[in-house]
Amino acid sequence: MVTEAQVLDSMRGIIDPDLGRDIVSLGFIKQLTIEEGEVSFLLELTTPACPVKEQFVTDCKAAVGGIEGVTSVEVTLGAMQPKKQNVLVDSLSSIDSVIAVSSCKGGVGKSTVAAQLARSMQREGLRVGLLDTDLYGPSVPTLFNMHRPELMMRGNMLIPIEVDGLKVMSMGFVLGDSPAVMRGPMVSGYCQQILQQTAWGELDYLIIDMPPGTGDIQLTLVQQAALDGAIIVTTPHSLSMVDVARGILMFEKVNVPVLGIVENMSYFTCDECDKKHHIFGNSAKALKDRFGLDTLAEFPIVNGLSDMQSPDAGADVEAVATMTENVHRAVGKRRAEQPALPVVTAEPGFIHVQWPDGKVDQIPNKSVRCSCRCASCIHEYTGELLLDPDTISPDIQAESTHVLGNYAVSIAWNDGHTSGIFTWDCLKDLAAKV
Repeated sequence: MVTEAQVLDSMRGIIDPDLGRDIVSLGFIKQLTIEEGEVSFLLELTTPACPVKEQFVTDCKAAVGGIEGVTSVEVTLGAMQPKKQNVLVDSLSSIDSVIAVSSCKGGVGKSTVAAQLARSMQREGLRVGLLDTDLYGPSVPTLFNMHRPELMMRGNMLIPIEVDGLKVMSMGFVLGDSPAVMRGPMVSGYCQQILQQTAWGELDYLIIDMPPGTGDIQLTLVQQAALDGAIIVTTPHSLSMVDVARGILMFEKVNVPVLGIVENMSYFTCDECDKKHHIFGNSAKALKDRFGLDTLAEFPIVNGLSDMQSPDAGADVEAVATMTENVHRAVGKRRAEQPALPVVTAEPGFIHVQWPDGKVDQIPNKSVRCSCRCASCIHEYTGELLLDPDTISPDIQAESTHVLGNYAVSIAWNDGHTSGIFTWDCLKDLAAKV
């Protein structure tokens, strides 16, 4: 007779590649039933868009089917329910995942990246919506060549425009070609209105193309939408990278995890030599070292990347598929059990770090402060140290610490410096030198 223990044990060798644990200990196997050799169960994944779900099904059937006495194996796919907190907008309650695509300055291709992500997910058969909330410079009408669509309303709700099954809404559809001449409170009001009064229906993903910056408008959207995560778009140019830290801090202060960074205009491939040229520099490793975040994709400079009229737009660009898969994986990681994190506290003279394995490090404040790699302390182009350690008081104190997701901590100092982000690896290296 086949037992539940036998079935579960047979699948303990199936490892989730992102979480590094087997699917049984992760709790993915639900509703297991065994009737005269017929085995059925629910395989509950972190997200319905899990990129390895078909492989999981194949592996599960092979593992369970190899047990003596098993005559059939039925696997039903499911997904964890997102842990929505403070869902203030009813129109978003039937959306599985809400992702913000953000940049702290304009001109880095944020809207193109958001639209490419939406199109790519749509091609996977997912139900996707794209919301353009940039009041001053809405890009979706141009990207999709829809400048004067006829908007419909049902009750007091706007009906999004459908483009090949992709649901799209933009401030540009509402305002038309007239310039948005209005002050901050009015802008926030418009943004809230389009967020709250668009009837999206049931979606797997809603991609929100955020306005550039980190001010009141952005905070209003972030706090209203109950985001599952944010993507920050930048370019290798130093002026763009300077603002990445501000975006990270904005999202983390309102408890929104940053899923990763997309580096746009990363390189171009020469027609003659077929070689990649990083004309603005190659900053992917620097971004990882400085912010502790993964680069989800590096977008090349290619013609037509911003033309989103075709459902196949971006299908031939490898970076688009890479970004989409990495976003799925990042969302799945966030939904799974959170890893144990170091506990970082500010003490007189030291930054106190208690690591998950029980080890404790006390790192002198001055050592930590002098290791800051923000734009005001390190030259963006050369990596040269701009901060003179002699100008840092031996008695400098940390006023507060704030954990950023599961990768780093930000520290505010009593000399007024607040933009430092210290990854766990950075703190370990500093502790080893003490």
